[in-house]
Formats: sequence, structure tokens, C-alpha cells
Amino acid sequence: MAMLQFLIAVDVTVVNIALPSIGADFAADDRRLTWVVVGYTITGGGLLMLGGRLGDVLGRRRVLLSGTALFGLASLLAGLAPSFAWLVAARLLQGAGEAVALPAAMAVVVLMFPEGPRRSRALSVWGAVASCGLVLGFVLSGVITELFGWRWIFLVSVPFIVVVLVATLLLVPADPPPARTPMDLPGSLLLTAAPLLFAVGVVEAGEGDGAGSWLPPVSLAGAVLAAVGFAAAERRSANPLVPLGFFRNGPRVRANLATALLSAALSTSFLLFTYYLQEHRGLSPLEAGVTMLPLAFTLIGASVLVPGLLGRWGARMCALTGIGLTGLALLLLAFVTHVEGGPLAMIPAMLLIAAGLGFGIIGLQYAAVSGVTESDAGMASGVQRAADQLGGATGVTLYVGTGFAPALDAGNPFLTSSVLAVGGLAAAVAVTWRMGAGGAVR
Repeated sequence: MAMLQFLIAVDVTVVNIALPSIGADFAADDRRLTWVVVGYTITGGGLLMLGGRLGDVLGRRRVLLSGTALFGLASLLAGLAPSFAWLVAARLLQGAGEAVALPAAMAVVVLMFPEGPRRSRALSVWGAVASCGLVLGFVLSGVITELFGWRWIFLVSVPFIVVVLVATLLLVPADPPPARTPMDLPGSLLLTAAPLLFAVGVVEAGEGDGAGSWLPPVSLAGAVLAAVGFAAAERRSANPLVPLGFFRNGPRVRANLATALLSAALSTSFLLFTYYLQEHRGLSPLEAGVTMLPLAFTLIGASVLVPGLLGRWGARMCALTGIGLTGLALLLLAFVTHVEGGPLAMIPAMLLIAAGLGFGIIGLQYAAVSGVTESDAGMASGVQRAADQLGGATGVTLYVGTGFAPALDAGNPFLTSSVLAVGGLAAAVAVTWRMGAGGAVR
């Protein structure tokens, strides 16, 4: 399960440093390249809750095998893509594979360990693997792109996917006969359409192209209608993706909302690091990847430390600590870019981001799955992962899209993006504070 989590997390960020090479091969400009990143995370995040329900209804082992196989096939197609459109389609397919496989994998982990210290340690390992995958994606992207070419950032995962499939067949218990329960496909489609349309609207509005001025308002209006339609579909569906009773658990809902806000800031910081190191300081893909290594090592250390503190502080205090550290990192990032500091001057911000991710996401993840049962573990896992991914994709679209928009022509786009992200973190603090006392894990 940890290996699968790592491979999926790597694929969220592994394309970032490779984007210039992909653009050069396919003659794609920066606006089109955005979809290689955002298309994967939005599609994956939008379908995650459907994936969670599929695991609860059809059996976690069956769904885990199907989603993992789809993810592996899509990785192979991305590595062999003959055109840019093919690559984007393969990335969308990767997102769908992740959405099916990941909630089932997390539900297997949650149900294997009883609530308390054992689950705390298991989720800390799970969160650490995800965090390291996100960060090492940048490092691996630089190394692989420079030494072997960008196609291998996708192809290298295929043999490991085969290992996951074989291990799942050998180690995960067989499922009982599947239940005959209808799926909420309209809800899934609407949940995916809303952030996709929002991304199109923000990106196109930022271009400031008068000829296409009709597209931003139409896309944004469509995003609002899709979001409203999703809420209406969930109220009317006999088998909704998220039963209304889920929203009566206030602490769990607040934990997921705070996860989305924190993930928005974290994903924004990752992309800002990449832009600054490569485009503003002229580092090669390999040099940029190596510069990110302190972030990765600090993240591993924070992930080792968090389980003990989670036991003494509680989930809320760990989450607040992570949010605060992330805010400090973004302010420092803005300062370094303002004074045009060198690559090494960015390392303190990276260390703070790593600590913020390690404390914040693990604390909120524990709160988001507290009190789950056999019947709703997959759904709760799917909601938590959807909040994480959709929050990250929306943050990149809104914060980075606004800061770097040609129509805005911000003097320091890094400062603009960072300030917007810090505003989102202030909201995350307010939400997390109301999450509950967050007593020690026993």
C-alpha cells in the first residue's frame, strides 16, 4: 500500500521540472502545459469519492487491483505519447486510476489498525510516504529528465506497479461477494466538472485575450452551476457519493476543509520553488532537483517526529503547527524573491514547508478519518484525499494563476501568489481551531 501511495504521490509532482522539456518536444506553450499538472490532480480528486464508494460496495481488493492496473496502463501510455493531446489524455486516465485505487488502499490501512496509537503510527507512515513522494517527485523529475529524457518519468513506475499488483493478490484478503448498489455517476461527473471549469475560467481570464473574452465568464458560470448541481444531486440521490449524514460530523468536515486550504498553499509553494529556481535563477533540471533535497530530508524527519507529538498534542495542535509553519515559509519565499536571493537563500523556506506539510497534513488526515467504521472507511478516505487533491489543484489555479496572469502584470508574481496563499491559510487556522479540542491520541 505504501509503494502504491508513493508512486501516485510522485506522479502529482514529477512533471513539474520536466515541463520545459515536454513543451519543447511538443511545441506547447506555458498555458497548455498547465493541464499536464492540473488535469491529473483535478480528475483524480474529482473522482476520488466515487472510488471510495466503489471500494465500500464492490470490495476493496477488487477495486484496488482495477485502479492500480489502470494507473499503470496510463503511465505506459503517457511515456509513449506521440502527441501533446495524447499525453494530456493519458494524464487524465492516470488521475482516474488514482481515484479508484487510492481510497481502497487507504481504507485497507485504516481497517488493519485499531483507532489509537497503532493507527496513528500507520497513518504517519502513510502520510510520510505520500509527502516524500510529492517532494521526491521534483528531485526525480530533474534527475530522470536530464539523464534519460522526460518520457522515463512515467515509464519508470510501470515495473513497480506490477509489483503492487502481485503483492495485492498475495497479501490482501479476498473480498466478499459485491453488493448490488447503484453508483452516483452524475454526482461524480459534476464534482469533476466544477474544478475543471473553474481552472479554465481562471487561466483564460488571466491571459487577458480579448478575442476569447467570452470563455472565462462562461467557464466560471459553468463551474458554479456544476457545484450547485452536485449539491442538488447528492440531496436527491438514493446512493449519494457523500451521504448527508457525513456533514453532521462537524470535526470531520472541518478537517477536510482545512486540508483543502492547507494543500492549496503547499502545492502553490512547490510550483513557486520550481519557477524561481529554473526560470529566474537559470538552474538546470538536475540542479533544481538537487536543490530540493533538503526539503525531502526535512520532511522525512518531520514525519518521524509527528507520531509522538500527535499522541501528546492531539490532531488539532499538530495541524495548527503545520499551518503556521507553512505560512512562515510562504512569507519567507516572497521575501527571497523580492530581494532576488540565490538558490541557497530559498532553502530555509523549503525546510519550513517540509515541516508544515509533515505536521499539518498528518494531523488533519487523522482527524478526517476518526470514528470510521467498516461501512464508511472508503468514503471517508475518498473525501479526505479529494479535499487534498482538489484543494491543491484549485490553489495552483487560483493563487499561481492570478499571480502570474499576463492581464494582471504583477510586479512580483511570487509575492502576489504567496500573499493569496497566506490568506487561505488564515482561513485554515480559523477552521482548524473550531475542529475540536484535539486531545491526545490514546
